[in-house]
Amino acid sequence: MRDPKLAKLSDDPWLEPYLGQIKERAYHIDYTEHRLTGGEMTLDEFANAHEYFGLHFRDGRWVFREWAPNATAIYLIGDFSGWEQRDPFALHYGDGNGVWEIDLPAETLKHGQLYKLKMYWPGGEGERIPAYARRTVQDPETHIFSAQVWLPEKQYKWKYPLPAKPIEAPLIYESHIGMAQEEEKVGSYLEYKEKILPRIVEMGYNTVQFMGIMEHPYYGSFGYHVSNFFAASSRFGTPEELKELVDACHEAGLAVIMDLVHSHAVKNEEEGLSRFDGTLYQYFHEGARGYHSAWDSRCFDYGKPEVLHFLLSNARFWLDEFNFDGYRFDGVTSMLYHHRGLGTAFTRYPDYFDGSVDHDAYAYLALSNKLIHEVRPSAITIAEDVSGMPGLGARIKEGGCGFDYRLAMGAPDCWFKLANDIPDEDWNMGWLYHELTSRRADEQVISYVESHDQALVGGKTFIFELIDKEMYYNMHLDARNLQVDRGLALHKMARMATIGAAGHGYLNFMGNEFGHPEWIDFPREGNNWSYHYARRQWHLRDDQTLKFHFLADFDRELVNLVREKSIIGRKPAEPRLINEGDKFIAFERDGLLFCLNFHPEKSFTDYPISVPGGRYRLVLNTDAAEFGGHNILHPGEHTYDSIENFSGENRWNEIRIYIPARTGLVLARI
Repeated sequence: MRDPKLAKLSDDPWLEPYLGQIKERAYHIDYTEHRLTGGEMTLDEFANAHEYFGLHFRDGRWVFREWAPNATAIYLIGDFSGWEQRDPFALHYGDGNGVWEIDLPAETLKHGQLYKLKMYWPGGEGERIPAYARRTVQDPETHIFSAQVWLPEKQYKWKYPLPAKPIEAPLIYESHIGMAQEEEKVGSYLEYKEKILPRIVEMGYNTVQFMGIMEHPYYGSFGYHVSNFFAASSRFGTPEELKELVDACHEAGLAVIMDLVHSHAVKNEEEGLSRFDGTLYQYFHEGARGYHSAWDSRCFDYGKPEVLHFLLSNARFWLDEFNFDGYRFDGVTSMLYHHRGLGTAFTRYPDYFDGSVDHDAYAYLALSNKLIHEVRPSAITIAEDVSGMPGLGARIKEGGCGFDYRLAMGAPDCWFKLANDIPDEDWNMGWLYHELTSRRADEQVISYVESHDQALVGGKTFIFELIDKEMYYNMHLDARNLQVDRGLALHKMARMATIGAAGHGYLNFMGNEFGHPEWIDFPREGNNWSYHYARRQWHLRDDQTLKFHFLADFDRELVNLVREKSIIGRKPAEPRLINEGDKFIAFERDGLLFCLNFHPEKSFTDYPISVPGGRYRLVLNTDAAEFGGHNILHPGEHTYDSIENFSGENRWNEIRIYIPARTGLVLARI
């Protein structure tokens, strides 16, 4: 939920030299919207291309339309024509606006039939999948994709209502349908519903995020090289089965968001949009600007009305058709800057106002947010932006983009740098606390220790960084290993510190809550097309003879405690003590006191912490036996009464606690 107390963008004194540019951005947003709507319709009325273009069954007939301004002839080909071009299936050119269309009797096409477009342009020809295709499938033998007529007799009927209002503090379980299963295969929507959804509910998360929903030809792209923007990936099942999964999430009280990839598109031509009508610049920029060298993909031209029509309609489509509750916008940094964010550290305010910002992309993001919140007031939007662009979470009328949240991407960078590069005794507590709590006053953030990004092949999960190869040999209950002990302790402490200090929301990638080992690697030639690393090994979590379940049990208790107390998104964390020498951090969140002793060796007796007056009770201990700890604090009721101190006119309350080395405690004021 958007924080009504968010500061205005103009309240930041460091932005004063750039207020003129910020106003220009606001003007450009207004100009772009008027350019699209002409002032004669609303934005949500404009963003309806998916109901006009593509294949539709209307009034007993099939109607198909496509925008292809460079085409000289287009034919529907498919099962119904023996995959040959025939005159009855020739599209007719419209009124000069680049739109081709055809009207066919009901009996011409049948549910399940495959089809494509045979496209001709000056000097060339090619087969294409329609840009607005709502269903594409891949031939298991040839691996060729085709569009599929989708009009089942039994269409899914929604059973459960949409959330009436946004989740106030999203606790997000980031996940991937295909790799969610234990088996070495591609998982399905219904398997996820049956096997994974109950786990998420039991763990206490209130939001599930799905990756890779939009159709992509290469499974190993993790879903980020999208080819068919209006088609749910058929690898995981049918559109009806995806709807059943979303409905089941709503039944369980979960909000459902998906990764929306509008930052780029796959460069494949037969499956995707590249050179769709024979030109490289129909949907994308012409020349070098239309190619993302780091991602080997195509970059949209956000200044073109037809492209905005396509993308805005796509943002609306998934809300309308599949009842999604919002989006994580992927690759926002790449969209925002002409340099794609490559080679820029973004350490100074001038980096955001040096002429590198793509104002058309900025306007698109703002209008997309405006549209989404008009169509679905309860929807949430999250920006994946590493640059920290001022205004991403600010109000659109102030020149902002209107995102509800931004991913706090500095937090995982901090945790991994500490784990990789800095000896435990040299960890900087001030820097850590700053990264856990830092945000702009005009934005809300989602905090996390690690997401899927940290675990992709070539990287390591946080637990693997901490324990490394010892995970293979010393995770049995009877194993004694100092490196494993350290890893388990810091894994729990990192999550306690991050979710406790989280400003407005928290995210975890599936399996990381129980310390899933190794990396993520999809089937490819380099690994002999193996699914071994493209799955989640739930048996590790469920095996009570292994230590993985300790991490999962702790995560469940931590998430449920934070959710029960509703501390996130209300009051910010208030520091109570940061001691560099002792490697100690204490902060309060709305009646919960988080105490974290990161020192690798020293335990502290009668350690004083300034607090509001009252009695405090221990409610969570990372070192407890049930979480695989050393259980130095003996089980039982632990309460602490505050003591009033004074020095001259200064008065304060404090409690004195015993806290072991590498231990985190949560105390509740009662």
